[in-house]
Amino acid sequence: MSDGPQPARPVSRAVSDSARDDTVLPFSVDSLDVRGRVVRLGPSVDRILSQHGYPAPVARVVGEALALTILLGSSLKIEGRFQLQTRSDGAIDMLVVDFDAPDRLRAFARFDAARLANAGKGQDLLGAGHLAFTIDQGGDAARYQGIVALQGQGLEAAAHQYFRQSEQIPTQIRLAVAQSVTASGFSWRAGGLMIQFLPGASERRRIELDPGDVPEGTSFEPAPEDDAWTEAKAVAATVEDHELVDPTLSSERLLYRLFHQPGVKVFEPRTVRDACRCSDEGVKTMLRGFSVEDRGEMVGDDGMIGVTCEFCSAFRAFDPKDFE
Repeated sequence: MSDGPQPARPVSRAVSDSARDDTVLPFSVDSLDVRGRVVRLGPSVDRILSQHGYPAPVARVVGEALALTILLGSSLKIEGRFQLQTRSDGAIDMLVVDFDAPDRLRAFARFDAARLANAGKGQDLLGAGHLAFTIDQGGDAARYQGIVALQGQGLEAAAHQYFRQSEQIPTQIRLAVAQSVTASGFSWRAGGLMIQFLPGASERRRIELDPGDVPEGTSFEPAPEDDAWTEAKAVAATVEDHELVDPTLSSERLLYRLFHQPGVKVFEPRTVRDACRCSDEGVKTMLRGFSVEDRGEMVGDDGMIGVTCEFCSAFRAFDPKDFE
């Protein structure tokens, strides 16, 4: 889940102040051996959250998951599917976000309204369980899945834990979600920043965790952190939530604020959009997989079989006779 080689951009230009929503902007800080991405979500995240009518605490968690999924999934170069999924015992017991390369995004969450109402302010809503990242590049390519335990640490901390344990790539992630005031009321926004330490010399990449195979009773001393990565993390830690969701602040200007001293290089931005992969034919195929008896139990008072997509909330009605 690291950035591959990026094409060179030899021509320097002024920093753009044009803020663009629903984009992911790759960048590099070559003097610190750092690669990263900035994601800014506006109309797409607002439509996804608004069509479900999630309570604000649930919407914030789903917004974070959307930003995190794009930060990780946008590394798919041509095609493929990246999925983030949680299963846990919290008020939000299930969360799914799909990113279909190069740009399609959808999400849904399942939550217990009663438990949510009793949850304290600032309480983690995911609880204990697991977070899974799945990469499916289609065709003959092998399917990859990484899993990390959820123990009340939230998505941002869980992502850090995943990269330490599974990818062993020094990674820092920041996520933010907020509502902004518009002429028609309020709209949701989300943003994220990810940096990764990718030096040319592999021995400079530090593994921070106990490898797990040392003899019992032996103390494990992690190697000292590389100075370049220490500096990059310190700079990234200064970013504020409002900077990640500010509709008037461009991603380029934000990166210049953070890394103007060591120097930062940006690459071509990629747009993302909310789009569900459900279709009439897809739902019909799913219904054909049920027995006649099972389909009979799905028939409503109007004599039709009604199906609502969990992701986009689209409702479709089918005549049972169509399946005879």
